[in-house]
Amino acid sequence: MAAAAARVLVDRLGARPDAAVVLGTGLGAAADDLGDVVAEVDLAGLPGFVPHGAPGHRCACRVVAFGPITVLVLLGRVHLYEGRTPAEVAHAVRVAVLAGSQTVVFTNAAGAVDPELAVGDIVLIADHLDLTGGPGALAGLVGSVPPPFVEMTGAWSPRLRRAARTARNATREGVYAQMRGPQFETPAEIRMLRTLGADLVGMSTVVEAVAARHLGAELAGLSVVTNLAAGLAKEPVPVEEITDVAAGTAPDVGKLIQAILASVGAGPGTGHRGPPGGLSQVELA
Repeated sequence: MAAAAARVLVDRLGARPDAAVVLGTGLGAAADDLGDVVAEVDLAGLPGFVPHGAPGHRCACRVVAFGPITVLVLLGRVHLYEGRTPAEVAHAVRVAVLAGSQTVVFTNAAGAVDPELAVGDIVLIADHLDLTGGPGALAGLVGSVPPPFVEMTGAWSPRLRRAARTARNATREGVYAQMRGPQFETPAEIRMLRTLGADLVGMSTVVEAVAARHLGAELAGLSVVTNLAAGLAKEPVPVEEITDVAAGTAPDVGKLIQAILASVGAGPGTGHRGPPGGLSQVELA
């Protein structure tokens, strides 16, 4: 179904995107400075897309001309906590990659597990922990092309992280853990996450990243610290404030996305590559 949706999307655009950006909670304004808007497409009518239930997340994409490349900006995402399956969560990113995006930049709002992180920090994802439980995005794809046994070492491109650090020297790197949600973590769970090596925790991104990696995309990730995790904060942070904090960082997030996109095509990626030939070569169960 993702391949069918990608064909429809390419037909509507009249061109293939070179890269994709996924905008997380409160970060919609980051799309405004990425380049000239060529088109905006409602994705709801394309095969396999489901309604977006989280506030501020739209089932739509924006096509942007960024220098010599075309960028597909996904203006929202679906989440496991909405009752969606991993396949539904990963669908938009699969479509973006199958449509032509060789690079995917993920953004999200996250809680700080590392006590040295502060609210408003932007952290580059260097690695991740999938703690969502249950079947993942690649479950059931045995026999697919490409095969689902994808190497995840170096999934978060060192090359793209270097490009972001060049633009902003103070940008930190960390390990992001995805939990299922929608409840926030307990203090005991945060202590567990810290023991496991997590610096950040959120409810998105990893399922999508695995799906994009499977199809050969080079990945970059930006987490905005919107709150201190349970046990680190003196008081619980209202959900509304989380969105406001993320929105306040959107201009800086946009600049980092620009730095990453500027490196697209500037050199070979270091990650797994999917099959040559794109859509015609992909057979997903």
